[in-house]
Amino acid sequence: MLKAAAFAAQRHRAQKRKGAAQAPYFNHLIEVADLLWRVGGVREMVTLIAALLHDVVEDTGVSPAELEAAFGAEVCALVLEVSDDKSLPKARRKQLQIEHAPHLSRRARLIKLADKISNLHDLINDPPPDWSDERKLEYFRWARQVVDAGLRGVNPALEALFEATYAEGIKLLEEGTA
Repeated sequence: MLKAAAFAAQRHRAQKRKGAAQAPYFNHLIEVADLLWRVGGVREMVTLIAALLHDVVEDTGVSPAELEAAFGAEVCALVLEVSDDKSLPKARRKQLQIEHAPHLSRRARLIKLADKISNLHDLINDPPPDWSDERKLEYFRWARQVVDAGLRGVNPALEALFEATYAEGIKLLEEGTA
C-alpha cells in the first residue's frame, strides 16, 4: 500500500485540485482510500491500493502494462474498471459513468462511491473559483445519477456519508452560500 501511495504521489506530483487552494491532487487519492478504510470499513488491500491509484492511468499517462508490472493484474484491472476513457468527449464520459455503474464489480463500486464523496466534499469546501453555482449543482446532480444508477447497496456507511454530503451541498447551493 505504501508503494502505491509513493507511486501515485510521484505520478500526480505536478497536479493540483481545481479548488482555489490548489491542493495537491494526491490529497484526493488519500481521501478516497481513507474514506474506504475509516468510513466504509474496507480492509481488503487490492481495493485500497486501487483507490490510491484510481486516477493514475486516466490522468498521468501511466500505461496499463506499467501499472500491471508494478502492482499486478488484479489491481490493474480494478483501476481500469474505474478509469474514464479520456479520448472521449467529457459529456460522453459522464454518461458512460451512469451507464456503467450497474455493471461495476463490488470493489469498483466502493471506489467510485468514495471518489464521488471526495469530489462533493471538495465542491463544498474548496470549489473551483470559476465554477458557478449552476455548474456545481449540475455536478451534484450528475454524481447522484451515478450513485443511483449502480452504487447503492455496496456499503451502507459510505452511502449514508454520500447522502449527508449531497444534502449539505444542495442546501448550501440553494441558499447561495456554497
